[in-house]
Amino acid sequence: MSGEVSEPIKKCSLILKNAKSDTEKFAALFMVTKLIKGKDCNQAGKRMLFESIGFEFLRKLLTSKDVPDDCPASVYQSVALSILSCFCEDEQLATHQDMLDSIPVFLGIVSTCDDDEYDDNLIVINEAYQCLQSISLYESGRLALRQHDIITKMAQVYTQRSFQIDEALTLIVTLVARFGANSWDNADPKLFHALLQRVSLDFETDHAERKFELAEMISALLFHCRRDLVSRTVQGEIWPECLYKGISDILTSKIGKAQRDPALKLAANAVDVLGIEWTLHDTENPKKFFLLLLQLAAIEVRMQMDNKSFNQCMQQADLITSCFIILELSINYMSTDQLDLDQKDKQQVYTGLKGAFSGVLGVLVKLANDTKKDRLQKAEKAFAYAMVRVLTAWMAQEPTAMKNHAAKVLPFLFKLANESFYESRDYRVAHKADNVDDHEQQPPADVLRVMLPAICHLVVEDEARQIFLREKEEQVLYDCLLFHWSIAHYKKPPVPRAERLKRMNEPDPEMTPQQLDDMRDSRTAIVSLCNILMNITVLEAKLVEESALFAQLLRFIFEHLPELKDTPDNLVMHGHLAVLGLLLLKQQSSKIKKNDFSICRYIQTTIRFLWDAYNIDESNDPQALVVSLQYKEHWFEIMELWFLGMQTMSGIIRLIPWISEFAIESGWAEGIIETLRKVKIGTLPPNVKLAYEDFLGQLVDANPAVAPVLKKADALKVCRNHRMMDLGKKLFGD
Repeated sequence: MSGEVSEPIKKCSLILKNAKSDTEKFAALFMVTKLIKGKDCNQAGKRMLFESIGFEFLRKLLTSKDVPDDCPASVYQSVALSILSCFCEDEQLATHQDMLDSIPVFLGIVSTCDDDEYDDNLIVINEAYQCLQSISLYESGRLALRQHDIITKMAQVYTQRSFQIDEALTLIVTLVARFGANSWDNADPKLFHALLQRVSLDFETDHAERKFELAEMISALLFHCRRDLVSRTVQGEIWPECLYKGISDILTSKIGKAQRDPALKLAANAVDVLGIEWTLHDTENPKKFFLLLLQLAAIEVRMQMDNKSFNQCMQQADLITSCFIILELSINYMSTDQLDLDQKDKQQVYTGLKGAFSGVLGVLVKLANDTKKDRLQKAEKAFAYAMVRVLTAWMAQEPTAMKNHAAKVLPFLFKLANESFYESRDYRVAHKADNVDDHEQQPPADVLRVMLPAICHLVVEDEARQIFLREKEEQVLYDCLLFHWSIAHYKKPPVPRAERLKRMNEPDPEMTPQQLDDMRDSRTAIVSLCNILMNITVLEAKLVEESALFAQLLRFIFEHLPELKDTPDNLVMHGHLAVLGLLLLKQQSSKIKKNDFSICRYIQTTIRFLWDAYNIDESNDPQALVVSLQYKEHWFEIMELWFLGMQTMSGIIRLIPWISEFAIESGWAEGIIETLRKVKIGTLPPNVKLAYEDFLGQLVDANPAVAPVLKKADALKVCRNHRMMDLGKKLFGD
C-alpha cells in the first residue's frame, strides 16, 4: 500500500535515531541517499527519514565549514543537499518551516557559485537550485522566497553570467507569474532593465532551441512588468533593439508552429509595453517589419478562428489574444496616418484584416446563439472580451466593412462590453477607496472603453441605433460618463478635521504618472461619450425630449461643468460637454425654469468657451481674426464643435429668449461687434461670418435691449464691412 513504509527505510530510520554521535549519523546518511532515491521510498518513507535525521543536523551540515583535511570543502553540503532535494519533492516537506528557514542557505550557495570551492562539485549548486524550485511550486514557498528577495538575487546571478543561469531565470519567472508587477520596485526599474538587457541579448544571439525557451521567458517578464514605469524609462536601453532583431530573425526564417507561436506572443508583449513604434526600428525600411507582423497576426487569427467554434478557439486563446493585441495597436497606429503606406500596402492590409475579422465575427455569432454564453468561465469570458475589443477597434476605423454582419451580434457585443465596464469600474473604485496598489493581478478589462469610438459610428446607422436604444445602452453610457468624470475631474481627498491645521501649509501631493495617464484616458473617454450622446440627441429628438435619463444628464452638466478647471488639458472635454449641454437644452427647452441658478452658471461657462475661440489680439496682423493660441493646438478636434455650439446657441435663444440676457450682461454680444469692427474687409472667413451673423440676429429678435447695445458698438460699420445683410436689416431696416 502507498502509505506503508518499506523495511529498509524502517531499519535506516532506527539506525539514525539510535546514532550516538554526529559522526555515526553522518555515516548513516550515505545509506539514506541511496534509499531516498529508490522506487520503494514513498511519501510516508520520506517523512519518516526526515523526522529521524532531524532538520537541525541537516542545517549543521549545510552551514559547517569544519571538514576533514582530506575532504572537499563542500562535502557536508553535498550530502545534505542530495537528501534535501529529494525531500523537497514532497509538498509537506518542501513547505516545512525548517525548510523555508533554510532558503537563505540555498540562495547563498547559488549566489556564490563562482567561488573556487564549488569548481569541482557543481552538483551542489544544481541540488540547491532543485530545492529552491521545489519550494517555489507551492504558495507558502513562493511567499517565503519573495520575503528573501529571490528575484533580485536571481537577477544578479543571471546578469553576472554565473553557473546555471537558466535555473535562476526560471525561478524569477515563477515568482513574477505569481506576484505580477509587484515583484518589481515601484520606483527604480534598473534591475528590470539590467535583467532584460542580458536575457534579450541571449535571445538575439542564440540560434538553437533555447532561443524559443527564452522567448517564452521574456514574454512572461514583459507581461508582468510595471508597464507605465518601464515604458517611461526605456529610452536609451538596448534591450528593445535586441528583442527586435531576435524576433525579426525568427519571423523572417522558415519556421513551424513551435517557433512561430512564442515569437508572436513575445512580439505582442513587446508592442504592448513599448508601443507599436517599436516595430519601426529599421531606419531604411521602417514599415517592413510592421507590415510583416501585422500580416502574420491577421493570418494566424484567420487560421485559428475561421469556421471554428468558441471551444475550439479557446484551445489557442493565448496565441489568438496575442495576435489581437498586435492587430488592435496596428489599426490604431495606422489611423494616425504616420506610416507611409502605398496603395498596394493598404490593399494587402485591408484584405488581411477583413479575413481575420470575418473569422472573429463568425465565432462571436456562434457564441451569441449558444446557451453557454451566459455561463462563461473566467478565462472564457476574458477571451470573449478580447474578441469584442479587437473587433470594435476595427469597426471604429472601418465602420462600413462589416456593417450588415455586425448588426446580428450587436446586442451580444453590448452585453459583454457592459459587463466588462461594470467589473472594471467596481474593481477600480474598490482599490481606489482602499488606496491599494495591487499589481499582483491584471485588473479587469474595460471593453466598453475601447468600443466607444465604434459606437459613435454605429449610432448614426438607423438599424444599429435602434438596437442601441432597445438595449438601454444610453443608461450604461451615463454610468460610464459619471465614472470617467470622477477620474478626469480629480479632487484631492478631504483632510481629516484633526489634521487640517497641521497640513494647512503643506503643498498638494503630486499626482503619480499612473494617475495622470488615467485622467488623460478618462478625458478622451468623455469626449467619445459626448459624441455618441450628441448623435443620439440630434437623431432621436423626440426620445431625448421625453427621456428622464437625458434630463438627468443635462442636470449633471449644469451642475458639474462650471466646476471644471480651466486648463489646456481640459479644453476639448470642456467643449464637448458644453455643446452636448446646449443640444440637450434645446431639446428640453420646455422644462427649463428661469430661476434655476445652475443653468446660469452653465450658460456663463459655455459662453466663455464660445467667446474665447477667436480674437485679433494674438494675431501677427492686427486686422486679422485668428483662432486663439489656447485653442489652436486642439482646433482640429473642436472646430466643428465650435460651429455646432454657435448654431445651437442661436436656436436656444429663439426657444428660450431670456437666455439672451447672459449675452448682453457678459459683454459677449458687444465684444463680437468690437472685434469684427477691427477685422480687415474681405478677410473674415465665410463660415465664421455666418455663425456670428446668425447668432447676433437671433439675439436682436429675442431681446429688444440688444439692438441699442450693438448699434452703440458700431454694428453699422461691421455690417457694411463684412456684408452682413440680414443683421443690417434687423438693426437698421432696409
